[in-house]
Amino acid sequence: MPKIEIIYAFIVIDREPDDEGIVGIRIGTAWMPLVGADEKRMESLRPIAQKIAKETGKKIIVAKFKFREDVEVIT
Repeated sequence: MPKIEIIYAFIVIDREPDDEGIVGIRIGTAWMPLVGADEKRMESLRPIAQKIAKETGKKIIVAKFKFREDVEVIT
C-alpha cells in the first residue's frame, strides 16, 4: 500500500453551525467510521452516507484533508 497522504471523511452536521462528527456505521459490536484514503473507497461508502442522511434528515459533508502530521509512533 502507498503512504496515506489524503484522508476523505463523511461528516455529519449534528447541530448547526459548529457541531460535527464523523459518520459511522455499526458492524457487529464495533463502529466503523466512514473514511477513506482514496476516491474509489469514498464512492463505495457514498450509498451508506446517502441512506443515513435520508433516514436522519441531517446534512452530510464529504471532506478532504490534505495535510499530514505524524504525532506519534506506537510500537
